[in-house]
Amino acid sequence: MSDIPSNPITHAFVLAAGLGKRMRPITATVPKPLVEVAGRALIDHALDRAAEGGIATAVVNVHYLADLIEGHLAKRTQAPEIRISDERAALLETGGGVKKALPLLGDQPFVVFNSDSFWLEGPEPNLGRLIGGWQPEAMDILVLVAPTATSLGYEGAGDFSMDPDGRLERRGESAVVPFIYAGVAILKPELFADTPEGAFSLNLLFDRAIARQRLYGLRLDGQWLHVGTPEAVAAAEARVRMSAQVA
Repeated sequence: MSDIPSNPITHAFVLAAGLGKRMRPITATVPKPLVEVAGRALIDHALDRAAEGGIATAVVNVHYLADLIEGHLAKRTQAPEIRISDERAALLETGGGVKKALPLLGDQPFVVFNSDSFWLEGPEPNLGRLIGGWQPEAMDILVLVAPTATSLGYEGAGDFSMDPDGRLERRGESAVVPFIYAGVAILKPELFADTPEGAFSLNLLFDRAIARQRLYGLRLDGQWLHVGTPEAVAAAEARVRMSAQVA
């Protein structure tokens, strides 16, 4: 028998229902998850990373230009298996979208991806590092965070500070902190038990975990690339080309 343990996390949820307003005019006709970076749709980059991390099943929510996303995903032949969570009737935001899809995700912890989560890997794949760092006894949520100083195309004040043990705190008003949320997190399904019906943000669960000192972060190894605007997509593609030339 193999000595390699089975992956403790096998399901992922990919947030793909948003309107992509900051990506206009591109997203007037193309949903943001299908915007291409380096010759591949953003959602395919995310799903490929999920497969590399051992994810067997990915649930994708759809709302804006949903038919285009469903048609694109139907053409995928590689892992993971895709299931659709249909939000055509109402956009549920990040937290409400995950809550609606819980029956498809099962009763074990799962990974949540922003569909535009995009980075250049370091020596070890970051999703594997995140799953390897998951400690459910101590953590409610474990998020991948990127250093603001080395992230391409990000000019904000950061999202979190992190203590030596990996616990995260929110940036205070007028403060500057060194880490930004890189768009990938591990969550427990039971965190949604007493959440609102309908639309709400995952930030509600992040803040509850902070209050319990159970929100942890893992520093991304590599470089996070912001792809929130058309200009950022061009910059990210140039960075990918440069990385390929160096390799």
